[in-house]
Amino acid sequence: MSPAIITLLILLLAAVLFLTEKLPVAVTALLTTMLLYITGVIDAATAFSGFTNNVVILITGMFVIGASLFETGVAKKIGGLITRFAKTEKQLLFAIMIITASLSAFLSNTSTTAVMMPIVIVIAASAGFSSSKFLMPLAYASAFGGMITLVGTNGNLAVQGVMENQGIEGFGFFEFAYVGVPLTLIGIIYMMTIGRKLVPDRLDEQGAVMGDISIEEETNPNHTPIKQIISVSVLALAVIFMVFEAQIGIPLHVVSIMGALIIVITRTMTEKQAYKSLDLSTIILVAAMMPLATALDETGAAVMIADFVLGLIGESGGPYVITAVLFIVTALLTSIMSNTAAAALMAPIGLVLAVSLGADPKAILMTVCVAANAAYASPVGTPPNTMIYGPGNYRFIDYIKNGTPILVIQLILCVFVVPLIWPFY
Repeated sequence: MSPAIITLLILLLAAVLFLTEKLPVAVTALLTTMLLYITGVIDAATAFSGFTNNVVILITGMFVIGASLFETGVAKKIGGLITRFAKTEKQLLFAIMIITASLSAFLSNTSTTAVMMPIVIVIAASAGFSSSKFLMPLAYASAFGGMITLVGTNGNLAVQGVMENQGIEGFGFFEFAYVGVPLTLIGIIYMMTIGRKLVPDRLDEQGAVMGDISIEEETNPNHTPIKQIISVSVLALAVIFMVFEAQIGIPLHVVSIMGALIIVITRTMTEKQAYKSLDLSTIILVAAMMPLATALDETGAAVMIADFVLGLIGESGGPYVITAVLFIVTALLTSIMSNTAAAALMAPIGLVLAVSLGADPKAILMTVCVAANAAYASPVGTPPNTMIYGPGNYRFIDYIKNGTPILVIQLILCVFVVPLIWPFY
C-alpha cells in the first residue's frame, strides 16, 4: 500500500473520530500522528515538529495573557460598564455584542463567553428580560469577534500554521479584519433585527435566581489596580508589537512568551494560575495535526484529494465554485467538531486545490478560516454555543433557525467579496 493511500486512510479515520468524538480531540490528533509514524509515512522528527511550531508557541503565550484579564477582574469590569450606559433591550443587546466581539478579537471565544455569561444573566434578570434573548447573541458575537485578528480564534491559527508549515507567507495580525470587521458588523445588524425576532424568549429559573446577585466584584486579592494596569498594558503592548512585527523585528510567538513571562514575574498571575490557563487540548490538537498536513503534501495524498474534488466540481467551475464548496464542507464539519480540527483538516486541501488551479491560495484559505469559525447552526459546534444551551433554555432548532441565515450571508461574502481583497490571480 502506498504512503499516499495510507495517509488518506488515516485522514478518514481522523475525520470519523473527530465527528463521532469517540475519543477526545487531542487524543485523536495524537493518534493520527502516531499512526503516520508507525506506518512509516513520517519520521520521528516530523511527528513532533508541530510542538515547536511558531503558531503553537504563540497560542501558549496568548492563553496566559488572556487569562490575566480574567484573573485580575479587568474583563468583569468591562462587562460591568454595560449596565451603566445601556437601559433598553436593544441597547443592552448592542452593548453586549460590541463588548463581547471586541474582547473575543484578542482573547479565547470560550473564555470571553465564560466571563460574560454570568454577567449577562444578572443584567437580563435585573432588567426584567429573559436571558435567552441575550445569551445566543453573546455566543455569536464571540464568534464574530474571533474573525477580526490572527489570535481571535484557534481556527485562524491552525490555518496560519499550515501556511507556515508549507513555506507560504501567512496572514498579518490584523489582515483578518478586512473580512472580520464587515462580518461582525453584518452579524450584529442581523441579530439586532431579524435574529432578535428569531431568538426565543423563554423564562429560566437560573436568571431569576441570579437576578438577586450583585454584579459588583467580590473582594479578591488579584483584583488590584496595579495588577489590572499590568494586565491591560501587557495585552496592549503585545498587540502593538504584533502589528508592527516587521518594523520591530521580534516574531509574534516570541512577543507572546515575553508577555506571559511579564505576567508571571510581576506576580499578576502565579505560576500555577499560568499553567492552569493553558488549554492543553487545543495546544496538542494544533501541534499534532500539523504532521498530517505535511504527510498529505509530501506523499501526494492531498493532490489525490484535490483531483477527486476537482473531478466532482469540474475545473470549469473555477475558484469561485471551489471556494463555495470548501466553505460548505468546512462549515458542516465545524458544526459537529472542533473549529480548529476542521480548519486543520480543510486548509491543506484548500491549499492544494488553489495550487492546482494556479490561483493565489489566500482567498481560499481565508474562506476556510471564516467557515471553520461559522458554527452557528449547532449547539455542539463550539464551546460558547454549548455553554449557553442550558442557561438559555435553548433547543437544537433555535440554533438552526438563527444560524442558517448567518451561514448563507457569510457564504455569499466569502465567494464574492474575499476574492476582491485577495485576488485569485
